[in-house]
Amino acid sequence: MTATTSATSSAPNAATSCSTRLLTDPWVIDAEPPSYGPGASMGDRIPLAAPRQGEIPEEYRTASEEELHDRIRAAKEALGSRVVILGHFYQRDEVVAHADYVGDSFQLATAAKSHPEAEAIVFCGVHFMAETADILSRPEQAVILPNLAAGCSMADMADIDQVEDCWEQLGELAEDVIPVTYMNSSAAIKGFVGRHGGIVCTSSNAATVLEWAFARGQRVLFLPDQHLGRNTARAMGIGLDEMVMWNPNRPLGGNTPEALREAKVLLWFGFCSVHKRFTVDQIDKARAEHPGVRVIVHPECPMPVVDAADESGSTDIIRRAIEEASEPTTFAIGTEITLVQRLAAQNPQHTVFCLDPVVCPCSTMYRIHPGYLAWVLESLQRGEIVNRISVDPSVAEPARLALERMLAARP
Repeated sequence: MTATTSATSSAPNAATSCSTRLLTDPWVIDAEPPSYGPGASMGDRIPLAAPRQGEIPEEYRTASEEELHDRIRAAKEALGSRVVILGHFYQRDEVVAHADYVGDSFQLATAAKSHPEAEAIVFCGVHFMAETADILSRPEQAVILPNLAAGCSMADMADIDQVEDCWEQLGELAEDVIPVTYMNSSAAIKGFVGRHGGIVCTSSNAATVLEWAFARGQRVLFLPDQHLGRNTARAMGIGLDEMVMWNPNRPLGGNTPEALREAKVLLWFGFCSVHKRFTVDQIDKARAEHPGVRVIVHPECPMPVVDAADESGSTDIIRRAIEEASEPTTFAIGTEITLVQRLAAQNPQHTVFCLDPVVCPCSTMYRIHPGYLAWVLESLQRGEIVNRISVDPSVAEPARLALERMLAARP
């Protein structure tokens, strides 16, 4: 059995494949044919059924930044404890400024569960995160996604029909397989995992989750990010010759029956377009230009990039590494540009820069804009719930089981 060539590929998207147009006018993108929008995922294929955002009132599209901030603050004050706002690390600064909690997907999942008193949870993130908040929160609580078009290209790389087909093709072999899905997946995939004895993971507890899975089965189906799965499994001592790639567009995922029987980890053919941009050449250049530089990358990066870095870890691990460094240090970071720029501003004692020279934000995180946030909050003031994310109970119940297993699997 041979390792897939994707394990050694570190080529980024072309520099021309990124645009920052979404920073100022996401409602224009929303009015165009479905796409992830400018940014790292602009070249990814979006499902035809991907949620669309309707046009919001003109007053929110034409208001100045200062006016929007004033309206958001006023609405928050009027709503009080009736609403809690969650903001992902990758959100733009002008949205993060209004969040009650800022964190990675694991931290925000915990925060969503810990506020049963709130009537509404406004999730400034992407669709799968809002789904997770709805699954973990009380049934009476409304989970709101300010822009319905804020999806995730990685999550869309594994749909439930493909995963069900994979499981069917595995046949009797599936009896020894424990499905593990990354948080960056749809509620339907989380529900599938829960029904089949599996578990959800985040980038901060992936190793703990894989240990949990191997205590219960001989092999793991890891969805949908091949790079996090590969990097985590290899760090645990699993060889590349014990991993295979499952391409949902090929019979048996492009594998032989013998290869599947010998494999310990089946990696789904998915990836993050932001973290795929980082390369070993970028790290070499950083080391040449900044002797002594400390290179930290996200484990969603390709394996050669993780190997070439000094450290790898979740967004929160990267944040803490910078904040806890006692001496002035130069950091080269391989993760989303918005977080890197924020960390640089918050830690002026250090030099912090992004490995990718092209300012290429997460396309879908930037669909959330203060105009949308002001709109959903003022709608709540009027007693109107817009953009509510609701997961069907038949999906939510097994998904909740898989998520509860995740929350218990602390690193």
